[in-house]
Formats: sequence, structure tokens, C-alpha cells
Amino acid sequence: MKILVTGGAGFIGSNFVLHLMRAYPSYRVVNLDKLTYAGNLENLRDIEGDPRYSFVKGDIGDGQLIEEILKDGVDAIVNFAAESHVDRSILEPAPFIRTNILGTHVLLEAARARSIKRYLQVSSDEVYGSLGPSGLFTEESPLKPNNPYSASKASADLLVLAYHHTFGFPALISRCSNNYGSYQFPEKFIPLTITNALEEKHIPVYGDGLQIRDWIHVKDHCKGLDLLLHRGQAGKVYNIGGIKDVPNLEIARKILTFMGKPNSLLTFVKDRPGHDKRYAIDSSLIEREMGWKPKVALDEGLKDTIGWYINNRPWWDKIKSGEYQAYYEKLYSLR
Repeated sequence: MKILVTGGAGFIGSNFVLHLMRAYPSYRVVNLDKLTYAGNLENLRDIEGDPRYSFVKGDIGDGQLIEEILKDGVDAIVNFAAESHVDRSILEPAPFIRTNILGTHVLLEAARARSIKRYLQVSSDEVYGSLGPSGLFTEESPLKPNNPYSASKASADLLVLAYHHTFGFPALISRCSNNYGSYQFPEKFIPLTITNALEEKHIPVYGDGLQIRDWIHVKDHCKGLDLLLHRGQAGKVYNIGGIKDVPNLEIARKILTFMGKPNSLLTFVKDRPGHDKRYAIDSSLIEREMGWKPKVALDEGLKDTIGWYINNRPWWDKIKSGEYQAYYEKLYSLR
């Protein structure tokens, strides 16, 4: 099988590419990535010489480029390519509209023209909006996105479902909860907490820090995506969750405890505009149909992730300098 993975140099995408290459010795993988701020080919250094793997730098919104890739024969597409950071979408929504909506449309059109056999759209639980103090998001929950990022992802999801229902296009959607693990860009909450603690810098916590998120290790997510790619039913949405919803403040304190760092590093900052209060995922559908369950316990996963950032300081040191640092300072100066 030959698989096109878009956005395969990002955090989840690169972990998925590595998963495919290790799990399926006969598969070929083409990785298309624009290499914006969060794309990093160092994530894939272990396979860069493998003849089964190839990288193409480019944008999913470039229809001519997509056609060139697909005409060489591709069996399936897994679309990770997206602008994905909520704070950035609040500062500048336009790139999210271009990539997440228009880019998905270009990809769908090219894939439909080439009769691609399988298309998996990787989405987010954030499309459901904010959940009350109880209950879980199911695949039937209404879409109520509350920021430009989640609105753009919800729009893309609706396009994908429309292509299935209108054209019989063999597409399905995954919606996952908050991921963490190796290679995550250090502006995200868990790696930011870890790396700032290592640097003895303040760790920003939005509002009261009691926003609740469902956390899943990226390796568990990749195993779920693998099952959906091979066994999921076209036209359906599948939730993938860690079944562990915890307040952000508790996560930060856990990390500091595991690292032997003081809670005094935590600094409460003005809350993000439109900040969703709670996400929690019901993953029973993928469990019933495919037997998937998350395997990595939260404490075990956090300790493993802390160890990775400690052992890979050159990887994130490079990222947290220069342009990133200027952006980071701009972001928190607005709070």
C-alpha cells in the first residue's frame, strides 16, 4: 500500500509516519508538508534514508502539486495538514481558513478525481465546543466550535462528510482529544510546562487553570488512526480519547512534582478569549468496532514525555529561540 500523509512533519503526523514505517514493512509513505513553524524534518531523521519513505515540501492547497503526487499512484490519504494552535488562530485567523478549509477542499477534489480508495481526515474534539460539568462528547454531539481554529476544523469535517454523501467518496473522520508526547511543538501546554520548568522560567496558566481536557498519549492516538485507516467505515466519525479528563492546573502540578520543581513557577495569566471550559470524549464506538483502548496511563506517559524533552534539549532549544521567542513574548504580552 502507498499512503500519502499530509502534515507528516508535525507532531502527530510525524509520530504516525514513524508508526506506519515500523508497523508495515511493505508500505510506502509519501510525506507532504509545508514546513511552517511546527513542521520539523528532524522528527523523521530515523527514516530519512529509507527507500520506502519520501518527502515532498508543499501545500495541500496547491492543486497542481497534489495532482503530481497522486498520479504516481496512491492508495490512501491521511490528512493531518492543518494550522492547529488556538492562540495563533485568535491572533491571525486567515491562515486557518486557507489551510484547514480551502486546503482540505483542494485535497478532496484531487483525491476524488483520482478515485483514491481511502481518505482519513484527522480532526479534533474541539469542534464540539465546550462541555458542561458532566457528560461526554459522542460522535452524535452537535458541532459548536468557539474559536477560529475549531471553526475551521469543523468546516473541513462537514466538507469531508458532504463528499462522502454526495459523491460516495470513501472518507471518514477521526476526532481526538488533547495529545501529548515526543516531538510536540513547545508552545503547546505540556511541552511548554516541561521546557519552561527545565529553564526555570515562569509557566503561564490561563485564568484559574481549571479548564478540563481529556489527555491521550500520541502513540495511543496513532494506533487508533491505524485501525481507522484499515478498518473504519466510510462516512462515519470516530472519537478517539484518552478517557482521562483532568484540569490543566493539575497537569502542570503533576509535571512539576515529577520534575522536582516548585509550584511557584506557575504564573496565572489572563484567560484566552472564548476559552472552552471542558472537553471529554466517549471512545466507545471505536472500542466496540475495533477493540481499541488507550494503553498509556497518564502518569506513565507524562514521565516518559518529560524524559524525552530532557534527553532531546537540542531539538527544542533550537525551536524556542529566535522567531519563536519573539512570537511567544508577543502572545503573552496580549494577555
